[in-house]
Amino acid sequence: MTNTSQQHTMTIEDVQRVLEPLLRRIIREEVMRLSQEFPQTFYLTPDMPLYEDMEDIAQRRAVNDIVLYSHDEVWNEPISAKV
Repeated sequence: MTNTSQQHTMTIEDVQRVLEPLLRRIIREEVMRLSQEFPQTFYLTPDMPLYEDMEDIAQRRAVNDIVLYSHDEVWNEPISAKV
C-alpha cells in the first residue's frame, strides 16, 4: 500500500475568487451585529457600498430569501473537528 497525496495548485486569482464572497459575507454579518449592538456609535450612510449590501440582505431577509450554510459547508470541517 502506497501513501500518495494529491496537491492542488491555486493561483492568487483563484484564492481571491473563492475567499472574497466568503469574507464579504462574514464582514456583512459582523457589521450588522455591531450596528444592532451599538446603534449610537455605528452607522452606515446610503453612499457607502456596504450600505447597499446591507439593504439587499435586509430585503431578502424580509421575504425569506436568505440561504444559511452549516459550519461544515462553510469551513469544510465538522464542528467537532475544531480545536
